[in-house]
Amino acid sequence: MANRSYLYSADSLPDEAAIPQRIRCISEHNWDIPLAHKLMVGRGTTIVPSLIWNPPIGIAADYADGAALLRNLLRVVGQGMEEDAEFTDCVARTTAHLEKQQARYFVLETGEIVSMTDDDPAASVRRLVSDDIPDAVAQAEAAIAGQNDDWLASVRADWQRHFASFYSDALYFSFPG
Repeated sequence: MANRSYLYSADSLPDEAAIPQRIRCISEHNWDIPLAHKLMVGRGTTIVPSLIWNPPIGIAADYADGAALLRNLLRVVGQGMEEDAEFTDCVARTTAHLEKQQARYFVLETGEIVSMTDDDPAASVRRLVSDDIPDAVAQAEAAIAGQNDDWLASVRADWQRHFASFYSDALYFSFPG
């Protein structure tokens, strides 16, 4: 079984007392937290209690702003790739799923990924929130503004690793309701 990052949407944030009433499945990605997940939790980012595990290793963020950032980057990445049917299909499926599952917040579950090393999972999540996610957002914003061509070329060359996650209404960890 692969270790995965899981992305959900919810209309409220999880807290110590309860998880949100309605949790919608967005995506899961094997062996990594892909660029797409980092961007979707890149606006209004905060650490929250996990929906799945005990340590505070969930990451939540504004849904609308994170989805807009991803859509804008996909648009820029796609310039010059219009003939790549696989990329075009990936973008269409991703954007349709994001529209269908929209809520107020994204909630990224990192437990399986941050537990793959001997590092403290909570410290790993703090680094994600303070360093990795803001760096990914800054790189994407610069690319969208036309100021990061080398990074954009590297993302375009390896787009499957960054964007081709499994988007579905049911993930390995799904929630009733």
